[in-house]
Amino acid sequence: MTDEHASGKESVQRHWVSLIPFGLHQQHPNNYKDILDAVWENRDSLGYAYRILRDGCCDGCSLGTTGMHDWTMKDLHLCWVRLQLLRLNTMPAMNWHRLEDVAPLRSMKGKALRKLGRLCVPMIRHRGDTGFRRVSWEEAIRLIVERLRATDPHRLGWFLTARGVTNEAYYAHQKVARFIGTNHVDTSARVCHAPSTAALKETVGCSATTCSYQDWIGADLLVFVGANTANNQPVTLKYLYYAKKAGTKIVVVNPFVEPGMERYWIPSVAESALFGTKLADDFFHIHVGGDIPFFYGVLKHLIEQGWLDRDFIAARTVGWDDLESKVRALPWESLERGAGVTRSDMYRFAQTFGKARHAIIVWSMGVTQHRYGTDNVKAIVNLQLARGNVGRPHTGLMPIRGHSGVQGGAEMGAMPSAYSMDYPVNDQNATLFAMPEFWGFQPPSWKGLGAAHMILAAERGEIDVLWQSGGNFLETLPEPSRVRRAFGNIRLRVHQDIVVSSTMLEDPADLVVLLPSRTRYEQSGGGTETSTERRIIYSPEIPGPRPGEARDEWEIPVLVARRLDPERAAKIFPWRDTRDIRREIERVCPTYKGIAALHKKGDQVQYGGPRLLADRFGTPDGKGRFTPIDLPEETTPAGRFFLSTRRGKQFNSMVGAEVDPLIGASRDSVLMAAEDAARLKLDAGDFVILRNELGEYRGRIVIDRVKPGSIQVYWPEANTVIPAGRLDPCGIPDYNATVEIIPNSG
Repeated sequence: MTDEHASGKESVQRHWVSLIPFGLHQQHPNNYKDILDAVWENRDSLGYAYRILRDGCCDGCSLGTTGMHDWTMKDLHLCWVRLQLLRLNTMPAMNWHRLEDVAPLRSMKGKALRKLGRLCVPMIRHRGDTGFRRVSWEEAIRLIVERLRATDPHRLGWFLTARGVTNEAYYAHQKVARFIGTNHVDTSARVCHAPSTAALKETVGCSATTCSYQDWIGADLLVFVGANTANNQPVTLKYLYYAKKAGTKIVVVNPFVEPGMERYWIPSVAESALFGTKLADDFFHIHVGGDIPFFYGVLKHLIEQGWLDRDFIAARTVGWDDLESKVRALPWESLERGAGVTRSDMYRFAQTFGKARHAIIVWSMGVTQHRYGTDNVKAIVNLQLARGNVGRPHTGLMPIRGHSGVQGGAEMGAMPSAYSMDYPVNDQNATLFAMPEFWGFQPPSWKGLGAAHMILAAERGEIDVLWQSGGNFLETLPEPSRVRRAFGNIRLRVHQDIVVSSTMLEDPADLVVLLPSRTRYEQSGGGTETSTERRIIYSPEIPGPRPGEARDEWEIPVLVARRLDPERAAKIFPWRDTRDIRREIERVCPTYKGIAALHKKGDQVQYGGPRLLADRFGTPDGKGRFTPIDLPEETTPAGRFFLSTRRGKQFNSMVGAEVDPLIGASRDSVLMAAEDAARLKLDAGDFVILRNELGEYRGRIVIDRVKPGSIQVYWPEANTVIPAGRLDPCGIPDYNATVEIIPNSG
């Protein structure tokens, strides 16, 4: 063997994890078992299941597909998330008589409730009833309209999930809500990335990712902050495999050393499936909430070493002088204490970052779900602007999305602050939308509430009607007891969904209505979704069975509008199918130009092209804005730990397995650093109680690579000890808490 051949072989092998095939000696997901499980679970409808996978746009995360392929690589695009969700689309209608008595259902977990089958008929439950009663669509709509007519629109809330909902459905729902007169409209997207939207809009003038996934491959540097894509967007690991092949360096900043970001066995790449692939080249083990001091420390080094793009700063940004003055004045002791890493650690990151020709920063809920989440994102923007890492190939800001509907949901106006992404809520735009070429009615221009604020308002008795298209606030929001109290004050709850959830079973204050909905694959005329990289993708209607009397997701609110005001609604909602809605979206949302032409599998358009902000930022003056943000003040009382939440094998709050396949931990695990466990004289497997002023959480100790002084527990189980009223300025809950740890012998 020549030296050249030996060198090439060594270069390939240095990315291998082990010579032991398939990683049989290590803990990691068994993707082949996931495939077999999906085949077995869908055995009664395999043809339909295959057609969904072959022709539909994935309803899992927001990477975006057409069938089982995407626009980043030529290989197969399929993962356990999509396979886990597949049964929601193929399972038959449930026996609706089970809902006539809700008491036996209340003891069932969410997974068991979903397995009952698809909701298939409209049903109602009055206060005092033991369960639901089947009614016609006519009666269900009549009861809803009667109560809407008697309700002040300021006391009406409207919420939409991200579970496979299409752009057309988001648009229809929010337009109906505004037609009725409310701006209390929100989506689950904003419980995840509202801080990203707010920070990016303020600093660079756009609220979406500025680059494409293809930019990952060949970038000098990829930085992941508070993001575990191995769990939430598994196919990204395939992108990372090709990025590593192209010489990309990967760095992770996180309070927990995620093994899936260190190494992974990618099942559809033979080499990786056999030997595994080493991913992260470096890991920065910061404190929970340590992002801002960490990035300030990095910026301080960049300034001191001259690793800045001064030409870019001078030509394309504003606010640098104020930021530089603030950074220079920050003492290293404060930054080290806040970040949880040393000055030399921050130098190591700064050197890698400062010498990279191009870099992309990817972040998720580990960054956003804090009371200072918006400031966390601004700290990331500061770093990228300082190096000119926006608008060029292999550079960008990427708030990676975990659900297929979240990007488009907000852009379609399913949020309190915008009629569509191009038109924020204000008096001027309300007047504009009253014109015939827009909506033909004047929407409200008062400030609406987001999801968390809606529930807090309901707890105060300020919400009388709540429409929920999917979602499960009892599981997704902090302090379930407060959510339950809020529901007790809401006179009418409308649940539009495809399966039963625990929220539906809560006793009515007056009336609860269940409306069965179709999935995106059952929608007449197909539908579109918008991926993280701003790609608007058409997903066709898939031939197959339809559950009972379920109707298209967009059609149900329109039925209410047409009953509420038939004459006006006939002109304002003339839609026959989703093609008509796409034509209207293109008319009132200029950024979505091209959506009207999408009508068959594979059709797509990426608004803004592969990269945004190449020549000009989207701010009024066209400049990117540096922000001299304050350091967050996080203090953990003596004897307490900082608790943060993590996700296992789940999609949103829908838990798919009791054991996290990435680390082998069960759902009741309390992940703790070895030094903390030793100090408390705790061993792996010991039972403990986590306690604070809100309540208790019982779990078992798992010793792992958590940042000392903090612990991690699984969400949504930990919501019982997370405070509901602690919010980021944009309204997202802070999903962290401080707790004391008490040994529990039982």
